[in-house]
Amino acid sequence: QVQLVESGGGLVQAGGSLRLSCVASGRFDSIDDMAWFRQGPWNQRELVAALTRSGSTNYADSVKGRFTISRDNAKNALYLQMNSLKPEDSAVYYCNAIGSHTSGDVFYGNQQYWGQGTQVTVSS
Repeated sequence: QVQLVESGGGLVQAGGSLRLSCVASGRFDSIDDMAWFRQGPWNQRELVAALTRSGSTNYADSVKGRFTISRDNAKNALYLQMNSLKPEDSAVYYCNAIGSHTSGDVFYGNQQYWGQGTQVTVSS
């Protein structure tokens, strides 16, 4: 099936930058839309940024102008460049993908996959 592995999280001071990466691996038929979500200790998981395979983007209002989502379809990779970080950006960031895979003779379309998350902490 599909494994999503994130990297790039860490501790940074307010105003700093981080770049998150996510790579999809395993046996899958397609990776279509991809996105980054985040979840703080007292918050529900929320969409940060999304990117379709064709290149359309969508950002949460709170990150517009500061974060940039990109992908490399050849590498099945997703990135999130985060600039001008604020303490309220602190959260666990999760990579998300919509895709499909085949197991045995069964095709599973429009499946949602999640990474294990990477911690981002922004100090004031």
